[in-house]
Amino acid sequence: MGRMLPFRRIRFLVLLLLATAATASAVVPAPSGQTPAVTVLHFGHLWNGTRLLANATVVVEDGTIKSVGTGRVPIPPGAAEIDLGPYTDLHTHMTYYWNGAAGTTPLRQPRRTAAQTAELAFENARKTLETGVTTVRDLGASGGADYLMRDAINRGEKIGPRMFVAGQGITAPRTGTLTPEQLTTMVQQRVTADSDWIKLYGSTGSFDDVSTTQTMTFEQMKAVVDAAHAAGKPAAIHSYGASGVHDAVMAGADSVEHGIEVDDGTFYEMVRRGTVWVPTVDHNQYYVDAKADYAFPDDHIGPLEDYIRKNFDAMKRAFHLGVKLGMGSDAVYSDFGRNTGELRWFVKAGMTPAQALATATTTAAALLGKSSTLGRIAPGYAADLVAVSGSPLQKIDDVITGVKWVMKDGKVVVDKR
Repeated sequence: MGRMLPFRRIRFLVLLLLATAATASAVVPAPSGQTPAVTVLHFGHLWNGTRLLANATVVVEDGTIKSVGTGRVPIPPGAAEIDLGPYTDLHTHMTYYWNGAAGTTPLRQPRRTAAQTAELAFENARKTLETGVTTVRDLGASGGADYLMRDAINRGEKIGPRMFVAGQGITAPRTGTLTPEQLTTMVQQRVTADSDWIKLYGSTGSFDDVSTTQTMTFEQMKAVVDAAHAAGKPAAIHSYGASGVHDAVMAGADSVEHGIEVDDGTFYEMVRRGTVWVPTVDHNQYYVDAKADYAFPDDHIGPLEDYIRKNFDAMKRAFHLGVKLGMGSDAVYSDFGRNTGELRWFVKAGMTPAQALATATTTAAALLGKSSTLGRIAPGYAADLVAVSGSPLQKIDDVITGVKWVMKDGKVVVDKR
């Protein structure tokens, strides 16, 4: 057994792609800096995704959780012993990279190849891991850069969160319209390219543009969703406005992104169908906070703030009506590193911290079709764990600002202790 380091008090928390627990001490590094095949984790308090355990012990072997119990257990020879207690971001744009170079803005940069973009964007991946997020659903990238990132991470060539990617989102043309047959072909092209999800833009709205004009009809949305489901792929639909959210739900989207002024009838339909809504309130707050980065005109900030108010109001009503809500940052450019800020809005809307964490753990895992391997600390689940300084089940900000240590697939990928 490795030598135990002096005990320190740290709080943890476990999420889907964000593990959370509580009360811990330092990690015992394995020789040569490699994580050993067997690791025993001790927690003063452990949130396992459904309940809080005191004096918990987790045994990790080859990147998978083998057992979870309370009290101490015999330590296998050669195992590292860690006295310690991840999250999933359901909406990112990992390949949107910006280094802040003088004379540039996020939206005014030199052109790059997909390979160049992917290589640079691993900086976004690193910042995402540092927030405790070990899994992301990336909903839109150009040139196949997201496929390159996902595959390099899966092969172990690069360090980053698991990525479920959509490739290029489907959008309405500037002129003319798309027939159901054309849309079906576009879905098939993305399936052939190995997209995990199909993303459809059903309205305007992006960056400082908070217009809500619907750009895809119900019939077009349904053609995309039906084609995606026929190919075994889930579908996500972007809509900034109420009519587009309604049509996306009725078309059978697995998740709907953004939205304001959504009527209660649409929310009830979400509850009936099990549709997950990813409201991304913090996304537009980011644009207000980063207005200097983008050089947004002053008169664009008022509409953004008005959209935030309406977006939050809809989120609050949705929660109280029983809609499944998912944590999504819609992170782009300089937004990486604040991926979990949406949790603060969920708590403000009336959720307990535990309910907010579920949006990034159990709910997120189910949406990704991974509820048997992600989102909980239990035998057979991926060993994704996050150490958080503080008391995250009492103060959600401790999750957002207090991440000190992250394990993904049994390997330590962040250590800030």
